[in-house]
Amino acid sequence: MKKIAILISGSGSNLEAIAKACFEQRIDGQIKCVISNVPSAFGIQRAKSFGLNAVIVDHSLFKTRDEFDNEIDHVLSKYKIDIVVLAGFMRILGKKITKKYYGKMINLHPSLLPLYPGLDTHAKVLQNRDKNHGISIHYVSSELDAGPIIAQGCISVNKNDTKNDLEKRIHSIEHKLFPKIINDICNEKIYLEDNVVKFSMDKSMQKIYEYYEE
Repeated sequence: MKKIAILISGSGSNLEAIAKACFEQRIDGQIKCVISNVPSAFGIQRAKSFGLNAVIVDHSLFKTRDEFDNEIDHVLSKYKIDIVVLAGFMRILGKKITKKYYGKMINLHPSLLPLYPGLDTHAKVLQNRDKNHGISIHYVSSELDAGPIIAQGCISVNKNDTKNDLEKRIHSIEHKLFPKIINDICNEKIYLEDNVVKFSMDKSMQKIYEYYEE
């Protein structure tokens, strides 16, 4: 069974979706620790409600990014982590740690990459009057939100949608798709080879990797 670490910075709604999937055995893996860089993050309480190990690595206490990254790496090594999941983690990790965990670290980003890497994706979609919006799950590389894409989920943007509307609908897709992807990575049905995402499964199962709002 794969050992999973989840890194968060905020409310932890995706953490909760993943934890539920683990407890319901929809993910063939075990969450060994939850790491938050924000001591007040509500996701810490969510982690504790599931009886998970919650570790705070407050970025503001470190003089350099390397020192912060080294402490994150120390925690991951302590728990002998196989898969690192960035679920609303709002710190950029440096090249040393992203290189070490390349192919083992995934991120959930709220846009249809390569559109809108970085922050404020919902606002950018509304500003540009895009017809579609969505999420991307990708392997983490040293370049921001630019690693190989594993899966994407899409919603249509309605005329009167607000940022809150988009965020709510995006979350509904995240909570369904993210646990599925994590489970398939745990079972080695998804893996990275020569910087290319590989799918070791029946073609009929690959439909989940292009997910549309119901």
